[in-house]
Amino acid sequence: MALEKTPAPPDPGPDPEAGKNSPLAENIELGQLGYKQELRRNRSVLTLLFQTLAIAAIPYGEGSALLSAIYGGGPLSIFIGWIVVCLLDQCIAFSLAELASRYPTSAGPYYWTFQISRGNKTTISFINAWIWLIGNWTITLSVNFGFASMLSATISMYHPTWSANSWQLLLIFYAVCLGSLAICICANRFLPQVDIACATWTAITILVILIAVSVKADAGRHSVSYTLSHYDKSFAGWSGFTFFIGLLPAAYTFSAIGMISSMAEECSNPAIKVPRAIALSVPVGGIAGLFFIIPLCATLPPLEDIIGAPGGQALPYILARVMGSPGGGLGLIFLVLVITLFCSISITVAASRSTWAVARDDAVPLARLWAQVDERWGVPVWSLVLLTGIQMLLGLINLGSSSAFTAFVSVGVIALAAAYAIPIFLSLWHGREEVSRAPWRLGSWVGRFMNVMALAWIAFELVLFSMPTALPVTAVSMNYASVVFVGFMAISAGWYVIYARKYYKGPPESDALD
Repeated sequence: MALEKTPAPPDPGPDPEAGKNSPLAENIELGQLGYKQELRRNRSVLTLLFQTLAIAAIPYGEGSALLSAIYGGGPLSIFIGWIVVCLLDQCIAFSLAELASRYPTSAGPYYWTFQISRGNKTTISFINAWIWLIGNWTITLSVNFGFASMLSATISMYHPTWSANSWQLLLIFYAVCLGSLAICICANRFLPQVDIACATWTAITILVILIAVSVKADAGRHSVSYTLSHYDKSFAGWSGFTFFIGLLPAAYTFSAIGMISSMAEECSNPAIKVPRAIALSVPVGGIAGLFFIIPLCATLPPLEDIIGAPGGQALPYILARVMGSPGGGLGLIFLVLVITLFCSISITVAASRSTWAVARDDAVPLARLWAQVDERWGVPVWSLVLLTGIQMLLGLINLGSSSAFTAFVSVGVIALAAAYAIPIFLSLWHGREEVSRAPWRLGSWVGRFMNVMALAWIAFELVLFSMPTALPVTAVSMNYASVVFVGFMAISAGWYVIYARKYYKGPPESDALD
């Protein structure tokens, strides 16, 4: 249901409501981007930042994929990898912040792509719209599936001989998805407060884990040298490349920093607040993360024991061993599970807004249905339903592959990174003309440096996260991220041939003021 460009309303004259941050002025600005206001503006820069941090969910984001860092060599990959990834992801964050400031709309990267492109605008934006959707859907799937896996691993702390089979894990995963769906539909007006609660809970959790594992350290305390630089490349079989396999947890944690752009139509003055939230998310989360990972590295049980952790979830096993009892481990993992619940809600909200925005421009089948905003709840209910349905279908992959979680994580990171790269590259290719007029922007040379570093890191990510964690590769342990990604792109290509090449016109042209 492609919308025609909305003409800017006439000058309201001296009306005081026409102030820069007034609802009327914001609606005019959105109209200049080609859309009408449909969602409630109930978020501030702090709640946007907190939502970004809730999506990152540091103890969960790093902890759920921690097994990859163990395969990647242990403490060196965990500690140095965290710092390296934070520096590189900050380049991506700055690059995205400029674009979000220039075009503050929920349509996000594919809208930026359309506006910056100078040829084949419609085709390029259609491709990026689908890449963006794939990233949003699969990264949300990875959070909810990881939540289910961590719940299963938590039970295994008390029953070491029990491990959820594929069907049991699938049913737990379905319950998580449906629970998040219900909350996101019925409690939208409370969700900014949920993000504040998540930020507070995360800070408390990191502090409690830091103190608890440092005091107890039942598996032993390591030297500073071991804590920060121990490196064992015998687990993955990748020889000197092993270190890079260990970057997955940190990269996964910050992979969704651009998803907050989909909340632009739910906050006042989004041209300033959204880029600030994006730019601050990595340094705030990165510093907080150091207080989480360093105590873990200092108290790790033997790495070879962690490799066999139930359900492929290292964190519950580590906490139980470090605390010396299942009860102590449960007390700490409970804190992380609450963070994961918050993360599931926050990332589902962001992904549903992205789905709604793409449907609004008629880029997906049955677009009119997914683009509806329910008047009672004030949210795109059917986009939430679509997002949940796709997750539940993809969850069936777990029935045939024990590495399904790794595939979900990898394809989410790959697709989001590719969606970021396209508008960043186009902006740089065209001399950064558009972002130079953004209210929030970097200097010319600083911006170019950040763009180049962001693109180089993304190019490396695309290769890195298509690789299996360990050698030798079997049909079960294979990383199927590329298969899932290509499958979705095949669906989008089919839809383009059948319908979109004739009827998809791209997002509306922008009349954004300089």
